[in-house]
Amino acid sequence: MFKTTHMRFQAGLALAGLTLAGTASAAAPKLDTGDTAFMLVSAALVMLMTPGLAFFYGGMVRGKSVLNTMMMSFIALAIVGVLWALVGYTLAFGAGGNDWLGSFVNAGLKNTTGPNSLVGTIPTPVYVAFQAMFAIIAPALISGAVVDRMRFGAFALFVALWSLLIYSPLAHWVWSSDGWLFKKGVLDFAGGTVIHIAAGVSGLVAALVIGPRMPLTRRATLPHNVPFVLLGAALLWFGWFGFNAGSALGANYIAANAFMTTNTATATALLAWLGWELLRGQKPTAVGAATGAVVGLVAITPACGYVSPMASVVIGLLAASASFWAVQLKHRFRLDDALDVFACHGVAGIVGALLTGVFASKWVNQTITGGVVDGNWSQLGIQFIGVLTTLAFVGLGSFILLRLIALVTPLRVTERQENEGIDLASHEEEGYREAENSLSAPVMLGGD
Repeated sequence: MFKTTHMRFQAGLALAGLTLAGTASAAAPKLDTGDTAFMLVSAALVMLMTPGLAFFYGGMVRGKSVLNTMMMSFIALAIVGVLWALVGYTLAFGAGGNDWLGSFVNAGLKNTTGPNSLVGTIPTPVYVAFQAMFAIIAPALISGAVVDRMRFGAFALFVALWSLLIYSPLAHWVWSSDGWLFKKGVLDFAGGTVIHIAAGVSGLVAALVIGPRMPLTRRATLPHNVPFVLLGAALLWFGWFGFNAGSALGANYIAANAFMTTNTATATALLAWLGWELLRGQKPTAVGAATGAVVGLVAITPACGYVSPMASVVIGLLAASASFWAVQLKHRFRLDDALDVFACHGVAGIVGALLTGVFASKWVNQTITGGVVDGNWSQLGIQFIGVLTTLAFVGLGSFILLRLIALVTPLRVTERQENEGIDLASHEEEGYREAENSLSAPVMLGGD
């Protein structure tokens, strides 16, 4: 029997008859085919989010950079997919670890197979696969901060090191029952700190270290394909139901609540973002709607299994407002976080994590002591500890990794390559070469 390793799964494990220490209660848990099927679908939905992110980011950049931008997400699928199986999973969730890191008992996914290898009521390989999809999308999110200028090889190396040296330890701290933040009681149901705050602050640091785009490139950067942006947002919204509801580890009440709060917060944030555009005298934009939806998804992630649907409305409203004004203020600084990774993922993640400490309710999830709404003010302080720890560890760690990588390979392309388009420089391909050629070619109508 594997030890329970995930705070966000404590409700599902309670339903399975396990304590947080992983010991069996009156009846040993058995494989549940319904829970297993639900988790397989959830894992597949989370995987879909990374291609969705590729479209979301790809539509926002120049046409000369669309392939490189999308490839940054796809390379994360490959690199982290392999590293997670080799050593990433065991660093995060290997049983018998200490406060800081998991053991190597599951290196190469050893001891994770067999008919009696269960986490709760699902086979351990399903749990490992579900976790892998989370580990994949986290570094892919960072790419939005450095599009149009970071070398593809340098980014690939950063993804590998970041996944092993930053993501896995942080996941252990927050989600493993051995982790020190878990023991303090930090609540993060589906990744507000581990994924979104971490990706946001890493993106900010990467933008600082690599430097801003060239003035000409920056002025020319407008979303070249808004339908791509909407398609990406739609895929993210769809996949996020697996992201959040799947984090209950089974088809149960907590999963249903997470599904409902996810949708409600996202819809609220979309409306709030458009409302702010109208209040500033702008038209309601498609890019604004897509961005608002993503911000709502980010903010509800740490809270979805702990708060009521009405609380999720407040979370979506406050997170969208905070992120909207963070985007506006960004232009006053020289930091070139190209696609607002920190403003959208970092800021919304922080808001969501803190509001989890406010709105977490024992009425919704009986495995917790609740937050401020239940009279437990200390939970808000615990959430602050989780947020500040994530900011400090990930920020410093990302800075060190980028400086080390710079000793091996340049971090950014040359000025000429940036001006001509990073797709050609990095991949010797163009996203729209045939379409551009067709514009200059004579159009023949009719037959011969």
